[in-house]
Amino acid sequence: MSAADTTADTTTPAKLPPSTRHAQPSPPTGKDAPPPARRTPKATAAIPWALLAPCLLILALVLGYPLVRLVTLSFQKFGQSQLWGFQPAESVGFDNFGKVLGDSEFWDVVVRTIVFAVGCVVLTMVGGMLIALLLQRVSGWMKTLINIVLVASWGMPIIVATTVFKWLFDSDYGIVNALLSRLPGVELIGHNWFASGPQGLAVIMLLVVWGAVPFVVITLGAGLTQVPKELEEAARLDGAGAWGVFRYVTLPILKPIIVMLTTLSVIWDMGVFPQVFVMRNGHPEAEFQLLTTYSYDRAFAVNDYAQGSAIALLTVVLLLGVVAVYMRQMLKIGDVE
Repeated sequence: MSAADTTADTTTPAKLPPSTRHAQPSPPTGKDAPPPARRTPKATAAIPWALLAPCLLILALVLGYPLVRLVTLSFQKFGQSQLWGFQPAESVGFDNFGKVLGDSEFWDVVVRTIVFAVGCVVLTMVGGMLIALLLQRVSGWMKTLINIVLVASWGMPIIVATTVFKWLFDSDYGIVNALLSRLPGVELIGHNWFASGPQGLAVIMLLVVWGAVPFVVITLGAGLTQVPKELEEAARLDGAGAWGVFRYVTLPILKPIIVMLTTLSVIWDMGVFPQVFVMRNGHPEAEFQLLTTYSYDRAFAVNDYAQGSAIALLTVVLLLGVVAVYMRQMLKIGDVE
């Protein structure tokens, strides 16, 4: 091989494989890597609203129009003539509210509703708490059996439960009268529980409590599983009894759940309608009237839809006061935590 050939070989550029000829440079790593893309605060804040948008839309469609219509009717004169289109609806300002608030019967119904709701809430919360505590001390199979019974009673339709209670407290064939009459000195055969308002409302109260206790028991039972056993054992070592452990350990931990359940129970029990309506065969007497049935009678029995709407709106305002108290308690709990 000549010297010229050797020179030519050393000056010829080397051929690279096709795979590496056009290879892109690898991104820098370590300290030279660019920071990851970050979402702006506005984009981050918009994500929850985007996820809630379908739910808010459904609520606006289902609740928005009826609520707006309720407010509109409460400020109008609206009866059968306006319903059938014979006369236009007339704006009367606050006249409907003045007539309702000036009626002594309305205030009797308000007091009766509050007493009824308070009785239902107290019995529901106390009974639910006792059953939930007892479930922590029974065997596994017994706890499962009781939970099945609670869910079955909770899932029973209101109309079916009301019919069962009507039979239980029937004056002629009711099993309650027969069982109570077996007690010494008690004679209730043929007793009509619905002859007076207080006794009849007591029966309806038991019906409402019977349907509400399962939810309270299941919720409180779930809350009791979160109570640390170490705290309970430490309280017992310090000399606390069963009541002391419940008061100073269990109750503070369950307080947010109790506040939530109490508020929901007040709202539900002040809105009781089918139990009273069905129990009294669709025509509740004056002694059985609650705010819901009173509003219904004014609207559909007397055909004064405007006053019925005004009563319903006042009921909503009263319930909003309960919700405000609930929110205040929850904010206090959050500040403490």
